[in-house]
Amino acid sequence: MKTSDNSSEKVSRSSDGDEPPDSRLATSLKEAEKFYGSFLMEKPDALRVEITTDIEKCRSLWEEFSYKGNLFETWEFRYAFYKGYGFTPYFITLRYGTEGLALLPLWYDEDRKEYTWFGSDWQEEVNFFVKSAEFIPLLLRVAPAPLFLNAISGEYLGSVLDRINFEKDSPKYILKVDDFKDHEDFLMSLKKSRRHDLRKDKRRIEAQKPEIIINNFSDIDELIALAKERFQGKGQKASWEDSRSEVTFREVINLDRRSYQVRMIAVKINGRTAGVDLNCLLNGTYYAVKCGYDVKNFPGIGNFINLIEIDDAVKLGMKKIDFLQNNYEWKDRWFEQVPLFQYRK
Repeated sequence: MKTSDNSSEKVSRSSDGDEPPDSRLATSLKEAEKFYGSFLMEKPDALRVEITTDIEKCRSLWEEFSYKGNLFETWEFRYAFYKGYGFTPYFITLRYGTEGLALLPLWYDEDRKEYTWFGSDWQEEVNFFVKSAEFIPLLLRVAPAPLFLNAISGEYLGSVLDRINFEKDSPKYILKVDDFKDHEDFLMSLKKSRRHDLRKDKRRIEAQKPEIIINNFSDIDELIALAKERFQGKGQKASWEDSRSEVTFREVINLDRRSYQVRMIAVKINGRTAGVDLNCLLNGTYYAVKCGYDVKNFPGIGNFINLIEIDDAVKLGMKKIDFLQNNYEWKDRWFEQVPLFQYRK
């Protein structure tokens, strides 16, 4: 399709399966020129927008474009969600000739009836896979609708943050531990009243002579059961009620050591499981992924395990603990907030 006197546009789609609905693309090169001007005109090859839905081809694209800087940029972690939910991937690639410029990895969420990140909106600190932030507006312009992209990191957005209608998302919470000797350094950074409360919980659990068990991955069963019971006690529905969530996080464990490392910590008291945490380790970050606590019978167990894991992270040479999004009415009291963004179309 001719779009200007000296530039042409090609749109190629891989023939690897039926496309999800609402896949019409606004791929006008003239629209792109508003953002990139002379850059596009100087390139002899045509801009191509490629659509890929085959999972193995998507894997290859991921390996080509992903920064692999955090847990959510690893193929294995996202693939675990694909194994659990099975939604059709929809990867958008921008290329000039053979040069890859950008990748937008999506899938079509059949439940929500919209496009989201490949791997669902559970992902966090998501970066656009681009050679330059200047390609982000074009990616979003050619993306299908309805589209919801959440938990976007501001790290690489640069000047486009002021040119795109990004909205604030819920922040995530981190604790830097690279200067800690143990959890006491963390406690001493808190106000006296908060430090007192955490030490009180720690003494309460220690008085019951807890057994700490590392990497017994069958404890995922206990984690799921405890989480379901706790949410039911609040009159809420746990994500674990959806069997696809269970498949997903069992797969997270199965894919251990392909890129990230899985670490599970369970605390048992008098033969009963008081709490279980599922964590992932990558590039100096200790990710607190999932948890299940028997708070009713063991008050303070969550705080106790947090202190145990601070010591564990320090011992393993981690630089920070990532406690993820969702405040749950307590994270903002202890940890540093990291702003995140979202985008709707």
